[in-house]
Amino acid sequence: MFVATLIAAGALTGEVVREAIDRLAATGHDVGAPHWLDEGDAADIVFQGSLVSARSELAKMDHGALDIVVQPLGDRTKKLLIADMDSTMITVECIDELADYAGLKAQIAAITEKAMRGEIDFRGALAERVGLLGGMAETTLAECRMERVRLTRGARTLVQTMKAHGAWSVLVSGGFMPFAGPVAEAVGFDKVVANELEIVGGRLTGQVREPIVDSGAKLAMLQSEAAARGLPLADTLAIGDGANDIPMITAAGLGIGYHPHPAAADAADAAIRHHDLTALLWAQGYPRRSWVLG
Repeated sequence: MFVATLIAAGALTGEVVREAIDRLAATGHDVGAPHWLDEGDAADIVFQGSLVSARSELAKMDHGALDIVVQPLGDRTKKLLIADMDSTMITVECIDELADYAGLKAQIAAITEKAMRGEIDFRGALAERVGLLGGMAETTLAECRMERVRLTRGARTLVQTMKAHGAWSVLVSGGFMPFAGPVAEAVGFDKVVANELEIVGGRLTGQVREPIVDSGAKLAMLQSEAAARGLPLADTLAIGDGANDIPMITAAGLGIGYHPHPAAADAADAAIRHHDLTALLWAQGYPRRSWVLG
């Protein structure tokens, strides 16, 4: 059994739900009656048939701010969340914002964009960008965080609701601990892993300490945290936006691209392009009345 969750907060109509049912039925799926999670916001359609075919057919729907998540029904309520930070749990890329303080934002942001699209190696891109920040005062890190970093809408509600229902949550970032630590605390993550900048005499040296948190480290974190809790990967949710998130997204039971770059969107089970992070609560079957508001 599978479930397709249609999400169009404040704009989901019965006609749109009916179109989804008709599309599934016309392509050979055995479709049940729809169920409103929150009327006008999100609805479930349970069906039997082909997961791949259903995703392909429903992707053809064109109704503006409509996100669709199609997945197996039985294990949709996840017990482990592994989340990227930059442009996922927060609204910015921290290294790009740091670069602005050095007058290098355009140069460094161009490298970031190529790395997130998977056009260049993440490790090499990280070393190049951090190298350009050598000599920056350590105090600029806190200044940048306070002035530029904002939580993505729904971040706290997503994490706090999942935790209230027994899930474990980990923030794993290719960014930097002076940002990731406070973000993890503000959102309520149980654990945080990120890169450590080398600082000597109150200034960045332009180096990142080993081990580097890259795509392989993110995948390893997903696998080790699931194993530590005796969870099959089917019980895990991974979310990110860039190419370095692809291994964990493809390995998780539900891999989500959040406002993703094309490579991450192609790899993900579903992409959230229009809504905030609370869309992932509807995707797990949580109606709004069960949310822990952040």
